[in-house]
Amino acid sequence: MSHNTPLSPRPLHHLSDARRRVLTTHQLRDHGVTAAQTAERCRAGGPWQRMLPGVHLLHPGPPTGEERLYAALLYTASRGQAGGDGSAGDGPYGEAMITGLAALALHHFSSAPPLASLDRIDVLVPRARRLRSTGFVRFVRAHPLPSPQERAGMPIAPVARALADAVARLSDAVTVRALLTESVRQGHCDAAAVVTELSGARLLSRPHVVDAVDALLAEGRAIAEGRLYDMVRGYGLPEPLWNVELRLPGGPALGGVDAYWRDQGVALEIDARAPRHGGPVPGTAQARRREQLEGMGITVVRVTPKRLREGLEEQAAVVRTALIASSDRGPAPQVMLLPR
Repeated sequence: MSHNTPLSPRPLHHLSDARRRVLTTHQLRDHGVTAAQTAERCRAGGPWQRMLPGVHLLHPGPPTGEERLYAALLYTASRGQAGGDGSAGDGPYGEAMITGLAALALHHFSSAPPLASLDRIDVLVPRARRLRSTGFVRFVRAHPLPSPQERAGMPIAPVARALADAVARLSDAVTVRALLTESVRQGHCDAAAVVTELSGARLLSRPHVVDAVDALLAEGRAIAEGRLYDMVRGYGLPEPLWNVELRLPGGPALGGVDAYWRDQGVALEIDARAPRHGGPVPGTAQARRREQLEGMGITVVRVTPKRLREGLEEQAAVVRTALIASSDRGPAPQVMLLPR
């Protein structure tokens, strides 16, 4: 018996679905299949085929999208073992995770192409990994890596990171815009998180990406405003004046707010700021305006789109507390209110 063959091989039928159909040379040896037998079965016209170096498909015909994903992850893990550079992290694939368009398809993006139609599968790995793209596997490097999510038993990049990796390879403005707007429209993530990743990837110098980001931020604000309306009406808060500009009587403008409770002197702003063009938006002017309003006795409540999405009840409690506390401050300041 070959020294590569285990004394008690594990039958292949103990595996399931795509994981049974895609195995590495090392895994096949564990199941009692020698390297010579694998090579024989992968010859032209044979029952198996070689998908990637050291990764085999145990049936004839084209692989499914899921089988290609497993093959990409197995290839990445096997290169770490064979190359001796390690593959840190828990799980069978180390730190590797699917990213780009393939990850977006697994996140159920309708604007992402089907897995089977993708020419390349992007795999996100640590920057220090010594790996070379081959076949349909393309490596994307990052440090630090995001925490992966799991879909179909596979580690995949979070939506914002997967979007940035996908956009980096796309030149079609329509596709980029569709992917970005879907990310917030379907509640996958916040616009600010997407723009943060795009900025970190230095993609905001591309005109078609900037145009898509403008649409993304507008979409994100509209969704946040809708949730704000739901919060006020769903949790029994007093109806505020919506989208008004505050101005001192006979004096300068104090800026616009998304909601204002005149009798209580409480203003609410949706803070949808996000990094643009490689750096954070300076907050100095906004901070000065808030200090000015609070110095006049106006309470400013700031909420983010993420908090409105994930903790509507909690944000309603914050606003209710601010409204109740206003009674301890005396009469609300006199300001002019103009629609904006």
